[in-house]
Amino acid sequence: MLIDVNSYIGHWPFRRLKGNTCKEQIARMNAAGIDKAVLFNLNGIFYKNVQSANDELFEALNENSEYRKRFIPFATINPIYSGWKHDFEESVKKQGAKGIRLYPLYHGYELSNPACIELAKMARDHNLPVAMALRMVDSRPSSWLDVSKEWALKDTLPLIKAVPDAKYLILNLANNSNFGAFNKDELTMVRQTKLLMDTSGRMVMELSDMMKNYGSDKFAFGSHYPILDPVTGLLRIEAMRPEEATKAEKEKLYYENAKNFLGL
Repeated sequence: MLIDVNSYIGHWPFRRLKGNTCKEQIARMNAAGIDKAVLFNLNGIFYKNVQSANDELFEALNENSEYRKRFIPFATINPIYSGWKHDFEESVKKQGAKGIRLYPLYHGYELSNPACIELAKMARDHNLPVAMALRMVDSRPSSWLDVSKEWALKDTLPLIKAVPDAKYLILNLANNSNFGAFNKDELTMVRQTKLLMDTSGRMVMELSDMMKNYGSDKFAFGSHYPILDPVTGLLRIEAMRPEEATKAEKEKLYYENAKNFLGL
């Protein structure tokens, strides 16, 4: 079994994407042997009213019964938008979102924002993971209109400290995201938090070392497709030698950690 915890439909205004529809995602999943995939709508980054993107996502899923079986939809919520609580109710209770996606760098707020903390607590109370990415694209060749700031893993700590009993899905690890960036207390907190990181980011090139430092239960396969290629995140697991990861540990990364984290 194989679960992808990081995939998208929708558009990116600064680059042409292929494979960004449910139909194309299913074809990609079938070719790669992926059984299920967490699905976000990229349009939620750029719409002023992000609920329109959630509506699009669930309309797309309802086009085919297979989509509902194969995809795990996350709703985009912007906690500094005046209607965010309505968006939470609509997407979670009526549309059936299985998690919440945040884009602080694009929507313009800090993770210490009281509304963001309130949202994380609401997600926790509904047993929903809160997902966020350290970066969406490499900022170096990007359009001048795009966000240029990138995060390291440590930048997620303000929200984790504020709501330590929530579940967090951290995607596309970039920059200084290794254990050396934390002091002892911070590293302990990361290890103890219900936190899952995907394998798509460039900081996961030494996955076996990261597993030793954070724990093998902290990682899962993620592609960041169609922004990144669908193979790299999987190869980082498969390329580990027997002395770096046992077969059982690889099974955790392929699907077990994601299955347990998502409550599947």
